[in-house]
Amino acid sequence: MAFSSSLPGAGRRHPRRVRTLAALPAVVLLGTAALSACADPGASAAGNASAAAEPTAARNGVVYNTSPDQQRIRAEKDAALAAKVPDLIGKDGKLTIATTAGSIPLTFHATDDKTPIGVEIDIAQLVADKLGLDLDIQVTSWENWPLKTQSGDFEAVFSNVGVNKDRVKLFDFATYRAAFMGFEAKKSASYDIKGSDDISGLKVSVGSGTNQEKILLAWNKELEDKGKAPATLQYYSSDADTILALSSGRTDLNIAPYPSTVYRENTRDDLKVVGKVNAGWPAETLVAATTLRGNGLAPVITEALNAAIKDGSYGDVLERWGLSEEALPESATVTAESFGAAK
Repeated sequence: MAFSSSLPGAGRRHPRRVRTLAALPAVVLLGTAALSACADPGASAAGNASAAAEPTAARNGVVYNTSPDQQRIRAEKDAALAAKVPDLIGKDGKLTIATTAGSIPLTFHATDDKTPIGVEIDIAQLVADKLGLDLDIQVTSWENWPLKTQSGDFEAVFSNVGVNKDRVKLFDFATYRAAFMGFEAKKSASYDIKGSDDISGLKVSVGSGTNQEKILLAWNKELEDKGKAPATLQYYSSDADTILALSSGRTDLNIAPYPSTVYRENTRDDLKVVGKVNAGWPAETLVAATTLRGNGLAPVITEALNAAIKDGSYGDVLERWGLSEEALPESATVTAESFGAAK
């Protein structure tokens, strides 16, 4: 599918060149799997979330700060946008968002093991600032955000949620980042993953009930139709186990949200990215803030995001996390009606 936009702790107020970046080795209602399938950030993170380390420059030049003191890039309130916030949402003065805190550099816990940080939180902060609201961050499981957003516990979800045909039946979206999955392998591997033929006969780890899994199942069907050996999909109970299996050679590949695979490539000596695929394959999708369908919040978030894009704070946040290549030139509101019209 295509969209109208083309692909390409309290801190200071929009310092254009802040360089303290946070990252840390990390660790499915209409059918739960269908709604939560897109890109569970926690499905393929790696490492020990409680491990503390001094900020150091990774190979991509980004300085990863794991401290709870984030000194986030901030934005100025836009009074005109603040006036557009639906009364039922803005009456308490807060924007209550859900995130899963499961994957670097998307959303994860700082070295105190309790403060949620990451690019998703930083983008949500810009939106809250533009709307003149305090950011109220609620950590939840990937499986729970759809029901809790429907029940009103959460006003928006910022957690690497991609737009898909099942979700638009219940939610509205404000897009803010490109959505890709990355294939990663051991540094010594020679894989170049571009399609189904490239995973034939390999052992691939994947999160259950995710869009990653949907892609692999579709690719296996293609292989079987060609008479080729399908990939063996492997599932692990924890993120750390997933990456341990990969690094030890028990699996050949892991598929995960692209930002997480890039992070590991730049902070570990044993893994590298060997392929990239759109999270909406065979179509395209985008990562978006997720709100209850029809409550009027998504269009306001879209305007707030576009204001942040225009003033540069959005670009600074993505640069801060080493994710500039996933920037969008414009945010767009996606609903069931516009999703269908764009197909």
